Amino acid sequence: MNKRLQKDVIMPISNKANNKEGFLPYSLIAMDMDGTLLTSDKKILPETLDDLSLVADKGVHLSYATGRALVEMKEYFEITPMIRYAICYSGAIIYDCMDKKVIYRKEVPSSCFERIIEVADKYDGMLTFLTENESIVSSADINHMDDFHMGVYQPMYLKVTRQVDDMAAESRKHDSITKINIYFRNQEDRHRGYEELINLPLTFALAEETSLEMNAEGVSKGTALKTLSSLLDISIEETMAIGDADNDRDMLSTAGISVVMMNARSDIKKLANYITKDSDHNGVGFAIRDYFDL
Repeated sequence: MNKRLQKDVIMPISNKANNKEGFLPYSLIAMDMDGTLLTSDKKILPETLDDLSLVADKGVHLSYATGRALVEMKEYFEITPMIRYAICYSGAIIYDCMDKKVIYRKEVPSSCFERIIEVADKYDGMLTFLTENESIVSSADINHMDDFHMGVYQPMYLKVTRQVDDMAAESRKHDSITKINIYFRNQEDRHRGYEELINLPLTFALAEETSLEMNAEGVSKGTALKTLSSLLDISIEETMAIGDADNDRDMLSTAGISVVMMNARSDIKKLANYITKDSDHNGVGFAIRDYFDL
């Protein structure tokens, strides 16, 4: 076992055995953002950036894999030129950060909007509409995000969102929406709301403490990872996925190797081939350095 590994890190010896000089064990690395690539205060550590640059210089393709909208990611694009691709909106869009264009898209149809809004209103939840160019929220909710256990995101929301008075009226302006989130006030309400929406043709993920994320049917980070690997002519066995949360499940199960953060829940850790350090201690870079012998 590599001397850099701690006793609480899982290392599959079979994968390490092939990592000899000049051999790249994986050709594409897809990384979740919140709780994975980003620290608790939503930063990327300088040492993480260094490790990403090192592996990118070896010819490995790098991709974000996040539930975030593009408008919520632009500030990170500026400091991560080595990450060319972005699987975002939990897989509804794949974006080429270098050419600045969408290369894949699948969105929530308007037929689902009315029922989603009814459930959000019933439980006094906070709705977010995520489109290719905007993040749209209610002006009545954005100053009370602590009530929805989303206070850590409030500075970003105040900076990047468009605030509207009536989300139902806003929904009628769209034929489709890339992703819709409801932030509930407690987990019990989220569970009830989810049960009332489960029959809609959507893909659901339980995120953060009380959030329910909704994408079009069939959308997931795992499906998007397959699509991106195909576009790059890379077999899925040559992919590495790094994540920590419920909306990473499909990606972690799909990739050639699954790396899970130490700060993940225990049920997500069960999906791991390798458990790395937490997001505040360069867990992403730690795993990459170990697998690629950097």
